[in-house]
Amino acid sequence: MSADAILEVADAVKDFDGLRAVDGASFHVERGSITALIGPNGAGKTTMFDLLSGFARLNTGTIRFAGRSIGGMAPHRIARLGLVRTFQLTRVLAGMSVMDNMLLAAPSQPGEHLPSLILGPRRARAAEARSRADAQALLETFGLRDKARDYAGALSGGQRKLLEIARALMTQPSLVLLDEPMAGVNPTLGRAILDHIAALREQRGTTFLFVEHDMDVVMSRADRVIVMAQGRVISAGTPAQVRADPAVVEAYLGSASPETTA
Repeated sequence: MSADAILEVADAVKDFDGLRAVDGASFHVERGSITALIGPNGAGKTTMFDLLSGFARLNTGTIRFAGRSIGGMAPHRIARLGLVRTFQLTRVLAGMSVMDNMLLAAPSQPGEHLPSLILGPRRARAAEARSRADAQALLETFGLRDKARDYAGALSGGQRKLLEIARALMTQPSLVLLDEPMAGVNPTLGRAILDHIAALREQRGTTFLFVEHDMDVVMSRADRVIVMAQGRVISAGTPAQVRADPAVVEAYLGSASPETTA
């Protein structure tokens, strides 16, 4: 493993009713990188994301985030450590405003605790003001500032995806797992999402690990690519190295070329 790895997975195994979805997978993600996780359908990518984010538990193996073992931790505890995720099917609180969706994700809000409100109302108000300013800045970045007062349920599918990513970033994470960020969005909006991700990596040093089916996106935007097939990691390296790996080409035979699908 790299000395600069923020995420390390070693010999991860996950079974579902006798079906082995992840079969001894090992890989690492470099701190500050944009890394793609690809593979044919059924390769185990979604299960791996569930394991990393605490929505599924390992049978065996280890997962370490920022030097700390997180295998078996609950999702909210992992999120508090700085690892958050988005989903292929967006999950927003439709009956709340866009701004309130953002504010719910703000960390360390003293106004949530009655003693803080009673003993330090000024501090609570100042913290809320900072959270609101942070939310407005992120909504501006993702082109949603004019929608701040709208119900999240009134947003288009692409706008909901933007809100979900912005809300994840509101937690001030170190690592963001993006599950198919391009799915269901038009190409122009998709490019904007990718540009925002690259800018946030440069500005904040945020690490991104994403699953994506569009190989043009993977090859042009990722620093490193991890390839899974049948629950195992079969290749990892730069986009050029992965594209030239015979094991990757073989994994896609019978379905499609790795240049067209993941």
